[in-house]
Amino acid sequence: MELLPLAPPGTTPVRALTIAGTDSGGGAGIQADSRTMALCGVHACVAVAAVTVQNSLGVSGFHEIPPQIVADQVRSVVGDIGVSAAKTGMLASSAIIAAVAEVCDEVGIGKDQAVPLVVDPVCASMHGDPLLHPEALDAVRNVLIPRATVVTPNLDEIRLITGIDVVDDATARRAAEQLYELGAQWAVVKGGHLRSSTESTDLLFDGNEFHSFTTPRIDTGNDHGGGDTLAAAIACALAHGYSVPDAFGFAKEWVTRCLAAAYDLGGGHGPVSPLWRLEQA
Repeated sequence: MELLPLAPPGTTPVRALTIAGTDSGGGAGIQADSRTMALCGVHACVAVAAVTVQNSLGVSGFHEIPPQIVADQVRSVVGDIGVSAAKTGMLASSAIIAAVAEVCDEVGIGKDQAVPLVVDPVCASMHGDPLLHPEALDAVRNVLIPRATVVTPNLDEIRLITGIDVVDDATARRAAEQLYELGAQWAVVKGGHLRSSTESTDLLFDGNEFHSFTTPRIDTGNDHGGGDTLAAAIACALAHGYSVPDAFGFAKEWVTRCLAAAYDLGGGHGPVSPLWRLEQA
């Protein structure tokens, strides 16, 4: 695959911002975002929205950061360092979502603004542990997604947000249309619904045209952080000025390589790994 360009040593790389929760096990969340951004040659700035207690077996608790502190992190970073793209992950509550939406509007992050925003609408961990208060789903639908340049839910999140159970191409297209109707500029529906296929096909929809992206399916149980990694890679490519289809195409190849390089960790699901990038240096 064609990698993103690296800044020459001693020069400032492009910057991207992740607004999300931590993962104490290092596999997902801000840790996965920062790892992908670094290995894509992008300087990662962070706004911590929640601190989770988790390992490879699951999430046993989390602590929300006060909404104003989350917003202040964004304001501080953008005002001094500047970013060329941003993404969201775990935002936990409607109050945090509202604060993030307000500060993004203020600093020019989001759909139709100077800085594109990738929304990964995290509702639960891969183990099914809740990472979003149930009452915050309306805020995801009505406040967060309408600000998304690209929205990248997994199939469980699509079911919660739209009520659509994606099982085939027809339901995938309906889900993409519904996500677009909620206000996203571009909607992604991932190809995890065809588990028996040897290929994984994702859909990208802009309200007019469906774009299909197909890669070989990687047979691994070590897929922790895959959604975060995909969304972070999209943000990295957008920060470099890629169009949304080109950014998604890059990210799809990136996460496929990360799945192929995934490793065992602890007693549960290991993480997808961008460390393969080091071999290309």
